[in-house]
Parts: sequence; structure tokens; C-alpha cells
Amino acid sequence: MPVAAETSHIELSGFGVELTVRGKGRPLLLLHPGHPSGRIDPAARIMELLAESMRVIVPTHPGFGMTPAPAKLTTIDDLAYLYLDLMEAIELRDCVVVGLSLGGWIAAEMAVKTTERLSHLVLVDAVGIKCGDRESRDIADIYAMTDKQLGELVYADPQSMARNVKALPESELTLMARAREATGRYAWTPYMHDPKLKGRLHRIDVPTLVLWGEADRIASPDYGRSFAAAIPEAQFAMIEKAGHFPHLEQPGALARRIVDFVEDTRRR
Repeated sequence: MPVAAETSHIELSGFGVELTVRGKGRPLLLLHPGHPSGRIDPAARIMELLAESMRVIVPTHPGFGMTPAPAKLTTIDDLAYLYLDLMEAIELRDCVVVGLSLGGWIAAEMAVKTTERLSHLVLVDAVGIKCGDRESRDIADIYAMTDKQLGELVYADPQSMARNVKALPESELTLMARAREATGRYAWTPYMHDPKLKGRLHRIDVPTLVLWGEADRIASPDYGRSFAAAIPEAQFAMIEKAGHFPHLEQPGALARRIVDFVEDTRRR
């Protein structure tokens, strides 16, 4: 029988962070994506699967869920430092860090600063770098389209993943609105990237896996290959029948990839 998730609250330098923890064993810090999927639900299949072999810690980024959005936290860089402080505060060592989309950007920013407490880094359809020239759009503008149009880009199978927004309870609509607002707060200018991050990725010195949904039309697989190429000895692999959010469309395949990678690569 799966172990139930536990939720707690921790204060870090005056900032409150909500944590959901599930499973036992080696720690895995899972950083959730931004809009439109928002936070990782404690009952999400990806969390259940990873918790079968590791202790999964999922913070809700400030401004998402029902967590406050402190005025001093305005950038992805701020969140990267916040989570480095979190890892120290709860004594995470030899930790696997997995970032999904916006969470992948946060994870990469953490790793270029220090990998002292990291054993492995996994970036799943991460945003955060500029690959093309100034006139080329690397990442689709999620704020310039309807929810229906966004769904067609985000998912490999939009019909099976579509939700009837009109039928959702007000509480769920509130979470979606807050996720949209918070994503803009952290990633609007410059849009979905840090101009300096790509040039710093060479600093990452832990085993790194870059995973990409083969049908991602928000940030293409070629974008993912560019991300992996900038990280020393990083591996790149595709997730079939998945778009920008493999944790929603193919949680089993994604979890297997992560667990196998951790088991097959060297320990620090």
C-alpha cells in the first residue's frame, strides 16, 4: 500500500514554503512546472511512482497553490537561492534534483551556482535558455493564445488531456489563475529565459539527464538537445507519446527513466 504524502510548512529567511513529502530513502527534490499545470498534486501519479524508491520532496513555489507571493521574490534566480537554502535547512545531501519545465529552469540555475548537495540533475522539458538568434522564438508564447490553443501545443494527445474548465470548481480555477499569474511574475521579462544561463551550464559537474517529450510544441526537442549539449557529458533522451508535460501524459515512462538513470550512473 502506498505511503501517504505528508504536507508541512517551513520558514526560510522570512519566506514561507509549503512542502509535500512522500516515500523513504534517497532524497529527490521535485520542482514543479508553472502554468498551466501549476503545482504537483500530492496524489499525482509521478509522485507515487518516484516515492516507490526514493523520498520525494515537492515544494510549492511561492505564489502558486495558496502560498503567498512575497514582494522580494520576483525572479527564477530568487527561487534558485530559496531552494538552495531549503536544501541546507532540511539537510538534504546526495540529493537528486528533478525539474519540470519552469522547475527545470530553477534546477539548472541552482546547479550552476553549486552542486555541493546534488548527486544527479534531471531536466524535463526545461525552459530557461536562449538558443536561437534575437529574431527567433525558442519557446511558444503561452500568453498569446487561448487555453484550447495552448492545450494543442502542450500535449501529445490534446483530446485525452482536455479539461472542461466550465465544470471545474472555483477552488481549482483559483489555483489555475494563480499559476498563470505566478509564472508571469517569474518568467515574463525576458520571456522564459535567463540570457546568461546557457553560458554558465558548463559549471554543472554532476551526472545530468535531459528528458524531452517527443511531441513538445512549446519548446521543441531541438531546444532540448541544445540544452543538453551545453552541459558537460549530459545525456539526452526522448519520452514517446508525450508533449511538454511528460509527468502528466507518461508518468510511468518518466519515472522509469529517472530511477534507471540514478541507479546506472556513478554515486558521488
